Amino acid sequence: MAAIDDFISRQKDGARFVITAQMLRLPVQQFDSLALAWIEDGGPGFVVSGVPHRVVLDGTFFISRVTAVKDDASVQPGGL
Repeated sequence: MAAIDDFISRQKDGARFVITAQMLRLPVQQFDSLALAWIEDGGPGFVVSGVPHRVVLDGTFFISRVTAVKDDASVQPGGL
């Protein structure tokens, strides 16, 4: 996921920022799976904060946007 790694590397430590399905050019369903993993374990260089934004597709709720905080302590070898 080079796009997310490049985006995270440009953020300052402690910065709050938004990550969206559209920004990563992913379908909402695929982004939802990633976001659930990030909420559980943290992302590559960030932690999710606040309540994720959800959209409804065909009667099912999917996460389409998360707010994150850059945290170098959360960097995991190999990322997610």
